[in-house]
Amino acid sequence: MGELLSKFGYSGFFGIIWGFFLIRYLVFSGITFLIVWVFWGKKFSHKLIQGKKPEMERILYEIRYSMLTFFIFGLSGIFVVWAKVNGFNQIYDDVSDYGIVYLIFSVIALVLLHDAYFYWTHRMMHRKLFFKHFHLVHHKSTNPSPWAAFSFHPLEAFVESGIVPLASFVIPLHPGVMIVFFVYMTSLNVLGHLSYEFFPSWFLRSRFTNWHNTTTHHNMHHKYFNCNYSLYFNFWDRIMGTNHEKYKERFEEVASRVPEKMEGEL
Repeated sequence: MGELLSKFGYSGFFGIIWGFFLIRYLVFSGITFLIVWVFWGKKFSHKLIQGKKPEMERILYEIRYSMLTFFIFGLSGIFVVWAKVNGFNQIYDDVSDYGIVYLIFSVIALVLLHDAYFYWTHRMMHRKLFFKHFHLVHHKSTNPSPWAAFSFHPLEAFVESGIVPLASFVIPLHPGVMIVFFVYMTSLNVLGHLSYEFFPSWFLRSRFTNWHNTTTHHNMHHKYFNCNYSLYFNFWDRIMGTNHEKYKERFEEVASRVPEKMEGEL
C-alpha cells in the first residue's frame, strides 16, 4: 500500500480505488444482469419475484447514482490510506504480523460487524427525515435490478462507506482482508437486488441455512419499506422482530414455482 501511494500519490491512489469499485460493480452487476435478465430472462421468468422487470429508465437511474457512490467510496478509501500512513488506524501489510488464523478471523469479524452496522444505520435511514432526504433515492427502485445494489444518495453513500474506516480503528485489518470483504459484500448485495429467487424452497426450513437472507427477503423490503432491514444474515431482523410476517410464506411461494409449459409441449 505504501509503495503504491509513493508511486501514484493520493490522487492516483484515489483513481485506483475508484476503479476497483467500478470494475467490481460492472463485473458482478453486469454479468449477473446479462446472464439472468438478458440471455436467460425467459428461461428464469418463473423465478422473477414480482413478476415484472423495471423499466430501462429506472435502471439508468440506478447506474447514475451508483457512479456517485463510488466517488464517495473512493474518498473513504483515501481516508483509510491516510490514516494508515499517519499511524491512526490498525491496517497492517505483513500477514506474519498476526498469522493466517487471525487473517481468517478478521474476515469473519468484519462481515459480522458490517451486518450489525448495516442493520442499525439502515433502520436510521428509515426515520422520516433521513428517508425523505437521503434513503428515498435507493427506494425509488421498488422493484430493483442488480444495478441498484449501490444506488445511494451521496450522503447515504458516506454512511455506507463508514464500516471499513471505523473497523480499521478497532481491529487490525490486512488489505487482502478488505478486498475479500468487498468482493463478498458486493456479491451478496447484487444477489439481494437480483429480483430473481434462486435459493431452493427448503432453504428457510433448514436450521443450517435459515439464518442467511434470500433475494426475496430484500425484495420485500424494497416493496414494503418497513421490514426486512438486514443485509447478510437474518439475526437482527429476528431479534428486533422486523421480518415481514409473510416473508417465509412469500419465499416458499416464489422458490417453489416451476416453468410454465410452452404451447404444444407434452
